[in-house]
Amino acid sequence: MAVQRDTICALASGPPPSAIAIVRISGPMVREICESVLEAGLPAPRRSVFGRFLDVSRETIDEGIGVFMPGPHSYTGEDTAELYLHGGAAVIDHALDTLCAFENVRLAEPGEFTRRAFENGRLDLVEAEGVADLIDAETRAQKSLALDQLGGSLSQVYDGWRAGLLEAMALLEASIDFPDEEDAPDESTGPVAVLLGRLADELETAIDDDEVGERIRDGFRVAIIGPPNAGKSSILNRLARREAAIVSDIPGTTRDIVEVRLKIAGQIVWLADTAGLRVADDAIEAEGVRRALDRAKAADLRIQVRSPDTSSSFENAGGDDIHVYNKADLKPSEHDAGIIVLSAETGVGFAALEDTLSERITKLTSSKSAPLITRRRHRDALSTALFHVKQARRNLDRGFGAEIVSEDVRLAAQKLGALVGRIDVEDILGEVFSSFCIGK
Repeated sequence: MAVQRDTICALASGPPPSAIAIVRISGPMVREICESVLEAGLPAPRRSVFGRFLDVSRETIDEGIGVFMPGPHSYTGEDTAELYLHGGAAVIDHALDTLCAFENVRLAEPGEFTRRAFENGRLDLVEAEGVADLIDAETRAQKSLALDQLGGSLSQVYDGWRAGLLEAMALLEASIDFPDEEDAPDESTGPVAVLLGRLADELETAIDDDEVGERIRDGFRVAIIGPPNAGKSSILNRLARREAAIVSDIPGTTRDIVEVRLKIAGQIVWLADTAGLRVADDAIEAEGVRRALDRAKAADLRIQVRSPDTSSSFENAGGDDIHVYNKADLKPSEHDAGIIVLSAETGVGFAALEDTLSERITKLTSSKSAPLITRRRHRDALSTALFHVKQARRNLDRGFGAEIVSEDVRLAAQKLGALVGRIDVEDILGEVFSSFCIGK
């Protein structure tokens, strides 16, 4: 006998106080709950009804709107209801306490509504991650990327690659099943080689994307680097429009990474002030210099700073580095084209620096075309699939048997299947859905 699944409930809107609170319910008890809690009874499917909400003692919880959405045509694929109440804490608590008083009804865990949508075939795993990214989106670029993912664009690409691998497996199976047929091996392994070559090229192109999708989702990293007393902290403060870093004439004041979060060119940008680059006098400053060099190496973009107090030459730390000559108010100087002359004290030249930053960030986001990989989980899965596809192609070229070639093709297809949730992925579901908010 099958055990009845719990019915779950949660606040699906923002925390109180708010104008409206949405309480979401999903599971087998939804109809009974609506009959009991809504004074007007169970609403017609997908039609709102206004009335009083009552607790088990028939005391009024609130007046509002109730909507009933029967499964499987609901967000979760189960019977679902939403109660629209006033957004006060007392109202919300009363409503949730009333719902949880029913047998087999409990508060939802983070992401549990979307997990049920996945388990009931309403979303695949990649689309479910798009839901979380859409909720977290702060910029239009992040929103657009999340909407594409929720709409299935990434899933279609991943499924297309997996379908190609399954086709290759079928052709390989033909050469295994019919070894005595004179034409079977040539007719099957020839198309397999073409298929594997094409898939390897497409996977490699997708992976070689400079991690643009992850940068849009998580933010671009920009490091301000240069010798001590060049004015790096002052530049950070001026760009951040607040006193985020300590400014001092004493060399070596900045010893650790000071980071601010900005929006530039419609993208999230993490701008980091770093320790002055020099031969350090003590272990603490030496560690700061090491961290500065590591951050500069890992950054998507670097701002190299010089000033009258420092050497006027710029190191070639990267072809796309922005070169800045600071403290021009103290000692104006002629510089080569491409060097931005400014003063963190007066603000002169900062419009040019901000424009250059915007241009460079825009260039980084437009350097690659879709599909854009948005998460490390996707990149790792695709990299593993690519390894097996290349291995299968090499073994095919070396004349290995179809059984050996087929094993690598199967492993690649399995990895892509796990990526979108087409096969058992229980070990990663908790990790994926734990980052969701409670009511989603």
